[in-house]
Order: sequence, then structure tokens, then C-alpha cells
Amino acid sequence: MSRRRTLSLWESLGHAGLGRHRTLWTADTDIVLCDLASGSALGGRLGELRGRSVLLWTDDQLAAAIALIEVDGVARRLVLCPPDLDAAHLPYVVATAGVDAIITDRPFDDVTSLGVDCIVRCQRAVQAREVDRASESETEWILFTSGTTGVPKMVVHTLASLTGAIRPGASLAGPVVWATFYDIRRYGGLQILLRALIGGGSLVLSAPGEAAAAFIERANQRGVTHITGTPSHWRRALMSPQARSLSPEYARLSGEIADQAIIDHLQSAFPNAKVAHAFASTEAGVAFEVTDGMAGFPAGFLDRENSDVLLKIVEDTLRIRSSRTALRYVGNDNELLLDPEGFVDTGDVVERRGDRYYFVGRRGGIINVGGLKIHPEEVEAVINRHPDVRMSRVTARKNPITGAIVAAEVVLAVANDGALDAADIESTKAEILQACRRALPAHKVPASIRVISSLAVTPSGKLVRRDG
Repeated sequence: MSRRRTLSLWESLGHAGLGRHRTLWTADTDIVLCDLASGSALGGRLGELRGRSVLLWTDDQLAAAIALIEVDGVARRLVLCPPDLDAAHLPYVVATAGVDAIITDRPFDDVTSLGVDCIVRCQRAVQAREVDRASESETEWILFTSGTTGVPKMVVHTLASLTGAIRPGASLAGPVVWATFYDIRRYGGLQILLRALIGGGSLVLSAPGEAAAAFIERANQRGVTHITGTPSHWRRALMSPQARSLSPEYARLSGEIADQAIIDHLQSAFPNAKVAHAFASTEAGVAFEVTDGMAGFPAGFLDRENSDVLLKIVEDTLRIRSSRTALRYVGNDNELLLDPEGFVDTGDVVERRGDRYYFVGRRGGIINVGGLKIHPEEVEAVINRHPDVRMSRVTARKNPITGAIVAAEVVLAVANDGALDAADIESTKAEILQACRRALPAHKVPASIRVISSLAVTPSGKLVRRDG
């Protein structure tokens, strides 16, 4: 028996009610999705992309969103290029993914140097025209894994694997307006775009370099009901007074460890919202969501019967198997994505305490102090509990005796005039050290604490980590 072809994104939109006036908003323009029913943003050239491996390389997020709606089910392969990719790696991407067509809004000279003959311009506006949207096969979606340095790592998804956790729009009650700090060309942002498109609703897109306060103000003006970001996104956003103007029904964290402090801060900021944190990654897909207001996840998640997501712990590391995981890596036949049983090794270390598992850090992010291992995130979780701490980062600092010692940088709440009192800073640092000594073994207690004005976040919304 042949497998039934998965509906394309365009066909799925029709089933979700494309005619409803749902909108994609940016800082300076918008697209009403029903306009796509009788037009195109690709200048009538969609047919030229049929059966091709297409690189989607745009500066503009809205243009990218419209293009991927049009191309899924038409192209053989769709490669979503994140905006922060070093252009020097594009020749590798083109060769490895077999790219033979490019959709772009970038300057012509940037694109022609890649040696691809079929270049299609993408616009933010939909032009009325006849378009042949006949879908012939299931498009492969190629996504870049987050946090990649050097040569980019790419994985293969399908629309079915990307939408496995999304319920149809009919299950939603009332108008839904999504907003996300993520970029839609990364896994986290793409999930929210697909939830808006297929699950039903409109979406407020962030702009490159946009301050959290400005994005929140725009989201509030559009009546956002559902909003998502990483814990680092939220820590920065909650420093802004504008955050209190929001009144969402649903607020979610994902992409990093959600410690108890940020969950509590989010619930305090949005007392009427359902606050959730989810585990998802580009490779593993969406695994689960936790909505009980507590960090970590119940141990019972590992024993769920008849679940389409299976979890197991191997050497303290979480592994996931489901129809939502990526299929394979692209371009490296020697690196296996799945283990022999079909599980993805997430690299996330967990620790069981009572009837709950807690994330303590990444397997590759350990600080070694005299042979004793420390996950920076577990120290940060303690520091972040202090009511005056807004963000923190724990790193290793070289030491001639132990090889390394633990050092912490913290961002503190400031007074209304933006000033920090020197005496208060010293007092707060002493309180943080006291809390660390109570909660942590001696080798995990920071040897130094430095107060700084801000901490850098990667384009994918994660805290920038470095070794000192």
C-alpha cells in the first residue's frame, strides 16, 4: 500500500481556512494571507522552481515567510538560510544541499557569485496573477542547527515532522494572535509560524536588531494572545517596563533551560496567562511541554503509554524518538543523527530529584575545576533566584592550581534613574555568594562575581557562552 502524500503547506492553509483574514505583521508592513489565494510574491516564476533544490536566502523575514508558503510541495528541497549565516559558508551550503535555484531579496551581485543560474526575486507584496500551485511531491525542508560555529550543520525535516505537535485551527477558540522573538528561519521561529498558519491565527514578526521593548509594544498594539521566546529573550524583555503592558493568554519558553526563577518571573508578569516551557530542538523536534509552573519535567513523561514521543535517559543524557525528529544530517554520511533504536541524543544532561527530572546543562559545556565537573547552568539557576538578578552567566576562569575556577557575571535590576548604588551592589554580591554556598558544593560556588550592564544573546536567542 502506498503512503498517502502529506498535504503541502499551501494545501494545509486551505484546509485551515485561508480565506479568513489572518495576517503576518512586521514593523512596517503586513500581509493578509487570503491575498495569497489569487497571487504570488515570486513574480510568476513559481513554475521554474518545480522539482528543484531551492535556497531561501533573504534579508526580510516576511518575504521568507511568503516564499516558503508558495514553494513547499513544488520544490524538491527547501533550504532555509538563517539571517546570521556567514556568507563565506554559502558555497558549501550550495554544494552540499545540491542547490540549483535561489529565492532572494538580496543585491544581485551577492547572489550571482554563488554560480546558480536560477535566481528568483522575492517581494514582500503579493501581486495578483494566475499561479500553478499543483503539488507533486513532499518537499524536504533543510534547517540549520542552532549554535553551529564554522561549517554549518544541516538536517532534513518534512512538513509532517515539523507540524507533528500542531493541532488544526478548528481546535482553537476565538481569535489567536501569535508573537515570537525567534526568527522564522530557525526551528523555534518556524514552529510558531506554522502554528499560526496551520493552527490558526495571525503572527507578529520581530525585526532584526529590534529592541525587546519595541517588539513588545508592537505585539501589544496587535492584541497578542500567545507569545514565545527563549529564557534569555524573556529575561531581557522583562527588564523593560513595556512587558507589563502585555496581557497574553499563553506565554512559553523554549530553547534553553527554563529555571524556576524565570518561570516565576513570567507568571508574575502575566498572572492571567498559561505559562509553559517546552523541550524542542532542530534535531529532536518538539518533545514535550510542561504547564505545571515548575522547572524540569515529571519522571512519568518517560513512561507514557501510547505516546508518539518516547523519552529515555542514557548516561544522564536525554534521548528522544518520535515522528517529529529530523530524518538525517545533510552532507556528512559519517555522522549519524539517530542511534540504532531511532533515538536522537540531545546532549542535554538531566538529573532526577524525587519524581522529577531537571535539566542541569549541556554535555559539552562542562567546567572542570580540579577534576570536578560543573554545569554553568546549575550555578546560574541559583544566582537567578535572587530578586535583584535579571540575568547571569557562569564561565570558567583560568587558575594555575585547579586549572579553572568558577566566575559569574550578573545583570542587576536598576533604579528608575538607571543607576546602581555601589553599596547595594556589594551587598547584593554578598547575598548571591551566601545563597550559592547554601545551595551548592564548595567547588561550584563562584570565586568572583562581576556586575555588568548586559549579557549578549545569540541570533537564535540563547545566552552567548564563552570560556574565560
